[in-house]
Amino acid sequence: MLSKNIVAIGGGGFGRSLGSLDIEKYIISLVSKKRPRICFIPTASGDSSRYKLNFYRAFSKLDCITSHIDFFSRTEKLEEKVLTQDIIYVGGGNTKSMLAVWKEWNLHNILRNAYEKGIVMSGVSAGAICWFDKGITDSFANELTILDCLGIVNDIACPHFDEEREREPYVNDVINRQIIKSCICIEGNCALHIKNDFEYLSVDFGNGKKCFRVFKENNNLKKEIL
Repeated sequence: MLSKNIVAIGGGGFGRSLGSLDIEKYIISLVSKKRPRICFIPTASGDSSRYKLNFYRAFSKLDCITSHIDFFSRTEKLEEKVLTQDIIYVGGGNTKSMLAVWKEWNLHNILRNAYEKGIVMSGVSAGAICWFDKGITDSFANELTILDCLGIVNDIACPHFDEEREREPYVNDVINRQIIKSCICIEGNCALHIKNDFEYLSVDFGNGKKCFRVFKENNNLKKEIL
């Protein structure tokens, strides 16, 4: 049976420091190949050169076959590139700008096709929430907002839940005002592993970090650990 996997990271990983590469090792473990092919998509950071360098350092250490996709220099044939990978890793940055570029190049549909074919989808921050129906983003300078995303996962997600102090009050407020019914909230140094669309598993690679579902029940806000 074909296995489908998304690993949505709330914050941390190789973008900050190489460290022990625990979450990177976890992502690689989902592929039954000695040297998996992994492609980095750093669109949300404007194809940051430093970010790409950290990616190559991290996954070369883990004996992967590494590559990346640029959109702000000449762009290669996307479908051919994406569908020959074992893992896609999407970097953090400005989610709104990233999705706009992807749609212009039809990458959103290519990624959906890749997911259905069993290619592991992963990423941090913008690269975590992009897979969901909607994500809570700081793409705008002065406020958090709810953004329509790719819709592969039928849920709403918020990264950096314990790392940025405005996140939890914002989530609580939009649920209290019935703008959304619930939200998947992912702490830094933690990831949500979504298996076959519906099975949710919290992966701690920090120190007791968690994923929550925040929702309202009997007029009270509740946090359910996933």
